[in-house]
Amino acid sequence: VPSLPDLDSFTAPTFASPPTPMPQSLSPFPRQTFTAWCNSHLRKAGTQIENIEEDFRNGLKLMLLLEVISGERLPKPDKGKMRFHKIANVNKALDFIASKGVKLVSIGAEEIVDGNVKMTLGMIWTIILRFAIQDISVEETSAKEGLLLWCQRKTAPYRNVNVQNFHISWKDGLALCALIHRHRPDLIDYSKLRKDDPIGNLNTAFEVAEKFLDIPKMLDAEDIVNTPKPDEKAIMTYVSCFYHAFAGAEQAETAANRICKVLAVNQENERLMEEYEKLASELLEWIRRTIPWLENRVAEQTMRAMQQKLEDFRDYRRVHKPPRVQEKCQLEINFNTLQTKLRLSNRPAFMPSEGKMVSDIANAWKGLEQVEKGYEEWLLTEIRRLERLDHLAEKFKQKCNLHEAWTAGKEDLLTQKDYESASLMEIRALMRKHEAFESDLAAHQDRVEQIAAIAQELNELDYHDAATINARCQGICDQWDNLGTLTQKRRDALERVEKLWETIDQLYLEFAKRAAPFNNWMDGATEDLQDMFIVHSIEEIQSLITAHDQFKATLPEADKERMATMGIQNEILKIAQTYGIKLSGINPYTNLSPQDITNKWETVKHLVPLRDQMLQEELARQQANERLRRQFAAQANIIGPWIQTKMEEIGHVSVDISGSLEEQMNNLKQYEQNIINYKSNIDKLEGDHQLIQEALIFDNKHTNYTMEHIRVGWEQLLTTIARTINEVENQILTRDAKGISQEQLNEFRASFNHFDRVTSAKLLKKKSCFLQKRNGMMDPDDFRACLISMGYDLGEVEFARIMTLVDPNNTGVVTFQAFIDFMTRETAETDTAEQVMASFKILASDKPYITVDELRRELPPEQAEYCITRMTKYIGTDIPPGALDYISFSSALYGESDL
Repeated sequence: VPSLPDLDSFTAPTFASPPTPMPQSLSPFPRQTFTAWCNSHLRKAGTQIENIEEDFRNGLKLMLLLEVISGERLPKPDKGKMRFHKIANVNKALDFIASKGVKLVSIGAEEIVDGNVKMTLGMIWTIILRFAIQDISVEETSAKEGLLLWCQRKTAPYRNVNVQNFHISWKDGLALCALIHRHRPDLIDYSKLRKDDPIGNLNTAFEVAEKFLDIPKMLDAEDIVNTPKPDEKAIMTYVSCFYHAFAGAEQAETAANRICKVLAVNQENERLMEEYEKLASELLEWIRRTIPWLENRVAEQTMRAMQQKLEDFRDYRRVHKPPRVQEKCQLEINFNTLQTKLRLSNRPAFMPSEGKMVSDIANAWKGLEQVEKGYEEWLLTEIRRLERLDHLAEKFKQKCNLHEAWTAGKEDLLTQKDYESASLMEIRALMRKHEAFESDLAAHQDRVEQIAAIAQELNELDYHDAATINARCQGICDQWDNLGTLTQKRRDALERVEKLWETIDQLYLEFAKRAAPFNNWMDGATEDLQDMFIVHSIEEIQSLITAHDQFKATLPEADKERMATMGIQNEILKIAQTYGIKLSGINPYTNLSPQDITNKWETVKHLVPLRDQMLQEELARQQANERLRRQFAAQANIIGPWIQTKMEEIGHVSVDISGSLEEQMNNLKQYEQNIINYKSNIDKLEGDHQLIQEALIFDNKHTNYTMEHIRVGWEQLLTTIARTINEVENQILTRDAKGISQEQLNEFRASFNHFDRVTSAKLLKKKSCFLQKRNGMMDPDDFRACLISMGYDLGEVEFARIMTLVDPNNTGVVTFQAFIDFMTRETAETDTAEQVMASFKILASDKPYITVDELRRELPPEQAEYCITRMTKYIGTDIPPGALDYISFSSALYGESDL
């Protein structure tokens, strides 16, 4: 008997191994199964066979069977009924089988024509192997192993099913029922099947398969159950029909899963893009609204209003700005995470709307901080100016009141005609009185000049009520000029009649001459003792106290002058008493009486202790201010170095390669918690800073750290820890997505750290309060050196191409994340537009378009609607309504983003 191919020696799909002769002990081929299998295909051509060894003898139905199962046309058969015609037709069939890579050994046309049963069944088994089983390959296994693996996977979840082979594993019928239920649960209620009813289970599977799956009955339930080891070829042939029946569903399921995965990635990316756009718009709008407020340099007219502006600015720094700092940091983190996800999913980089790039936000933020710094400085300058203005305005008012009190009635005195009816003595007295007045007038010239100088300074400092000041100053100056004119006129009048007067009381004259300057000194002393002052340090107030002590030291000498002046008056009284002169009680040369001198002296003595008390109170206030300075400095000198130390420690953690990224992440999280816990110290320092500003303290020699330094350092620390954590997260994401080992990542990090130190050394020349030892980036020269050290042979063109990948925005630096992305870019396994197109083509049954019904049938509702709303209408002829273009849609998924 000629040899036939053996099942166990068959390896699909190449038939490359030479077939071995069939052993003589080969079991008979399953005639019933093979006949049913052939008829399942022949009926598609409207025919069938009854006797497998007889109906294929003329070769006609054999050629027809091959055309049906291959989908190809065979040569035209010979129409004759002679033996050589039959042999020719069978040879055409065997030649076609051989053309498909099957080596037929010991099978000749003559045996088939002669009705050799074993040869005929062997030929049919060869056809089944080639056309029904060879294409079954799961995970690069052979055809038989692939079919077995497929069965095992599909039946794995089912109880009482354990497929290990193609014979006894199928005897109870549960494996066949499980295959059907897995793909069509509506056809069989698996829960009602019993393992002890194999005949019922097998017949159920046969009937359902024939009725609903178009798989004819090829086996007999009783033969399978009653045979110790059912025929492998029969079982394998029958099971392969299930594989082909469900292959379309399997392929569609795989395609649908791939599409859903791609769409889910795209939807998540679009959500992140929209969220970025929303956050960026809100932050930029807040900056746009805030900058005009900070740029407004229109000063308020009162100290109270300007202090309210300062309080509003404090609220902005403490309450309104910190959340925006966090938003800005989160925005950068979201942007970096989105770009990483886009790279990992083979999508193009995200390009935000015009004006909403991270660099645009950074520039806007920089502009905000520039005007913010100028605004606080302007506020403090304006408060100092208004403080100075209030002081000058009060001083102006006080001096004007004193001057106007002195000038009251002077014009009337200068214009009276008393000298016309006066005696010689009286006219001489009037002359001397006028001289004393001129002396007094000259002494008041300094006060008028002071009033004018104060008015000028108020104008230069833009005092809000400058018009009133100017009007009052102008009135005093005009009055002063008029007094000078009237004085000169009166002197001229008195000089014309001076020759008429010969005597004058020398003692009155001497009293007047001594009393006038002493009175003026007392007026000046009174004015100085009541003078307002403004100081900002202990040294300044101690200087005033020293000056006051020096003034008090002159009081004994002034008292001697007072007693000398009063002695003249006593001498006048003594002479008058001695010579019986009746005095009128009025000194003809001055309006100052001895009582005036006494009263003013008492006023001076009363004001001295009051001045002492005022200076001591101010000294206490300045001492309290000094305590506030020292209290603030003590905390600032601790917090400032702490922030700088934490910045350096974070830099060390971010470049440490001794541990894994997860360990690095844990360290960074601990640092972040420590920093958050430290916030109470910053808040306490803010409270001390507010007390300092409320006390109008503008300098602090005990520390180099201002509140602005601490704020900037704190915000930089928060931003740095958040960015560093995000960078490590992105490194973990990149490592896991691209399959980088920890050793590879450590090698990349070590190389980057070495050249990062080179770049950082260049930056150390630029002084910064919180400068880190490493800056986390390389310049192009160091990046080129790093690549060369790792074995890259770089020309100028190639290096320029690489720079466009790692620095697409042309910033002039290469970050660690960009470096890692470049080193792992070629190893990523990502989906492509072509793969998505191929998946849609499967769902569309090879059509160049897909319908709405097909999308809703094959995809989950959310993904189906996503595609329907975004796919464009397919353009073509003879297409159903609602046909959609999945090719352009797939390309758009990997094209430029609309956002």
